Amino acid sequence: MKINENTLLEGSRVVLVPYKKHHVPKYHGWMQSAELQQLTASEPLTLEQEYEMQNSWWQDENKCTFIVLDKISWQSADKIEIDSMIGDVNLFFTNQECPTEAEIEIMIAEPTSRRKGAGREALITMMDYGVQDLGVTEYVAKIGYSNHSSLSLFHKLGFTEVSRSDVFQEVTLHLPISDNIRTWLGQETSHISKHTYEEHSR
Repeated sequence: MKINENTLLEGSRVVLVPYKKHHVPKYHGWMQSAELQQLTASEPLTLEQEYEMQNSWWQDENKCTFIVLDKISWQSADKIEIDSMIGDVNLFFTNQECPTEAEIEIMIAEPTSRRKGAGREALITMMDYGVQDLGVTEYVAKIGYSNHSSLSLFHKLGFTEVSRSDVFQEVTLHLPISDNIRTWLGQETSHISKHTYEEHSR
């Protein structure tokens, strides 16, 4: 999705930047991990295929992706991104019957960055961005049975289980964006600042 290609979202723990070509080699390295392949239900790609995937995501108007940076690392590295990359957060519009429903997912790929609040802040920031900038009215998340940390995080954010698939070994969770949820998201992300990406990164 091109709508976020010039958007940088800065929080207290993380910085979200659009997924660009210079991020691909490190992202590709992450996805060679058998653990991450299992957690994200992904198949390993060649580096060339990964570049093609990045380009297709950028052009796909139904998919929005941000790379998650560790803010402290990003600031100490003079805003050079590669060494600060810790994961990604995505949303997809896939329901033709409900075009404002989006599937959302979060991956904190760097083990040392897990369970420190980075995933929560990145996820809530993306949720609010989706509601405010993309018109999302309800979220769906599909999470593997074994991904206990993600299941716990989404439940804590108010998502409720609607179905299970033993075939795909995943739970489907749902969160409609009520007025209360919209207000809560605004409060939770009141510290998030939005910048023009080119001015704040390289």
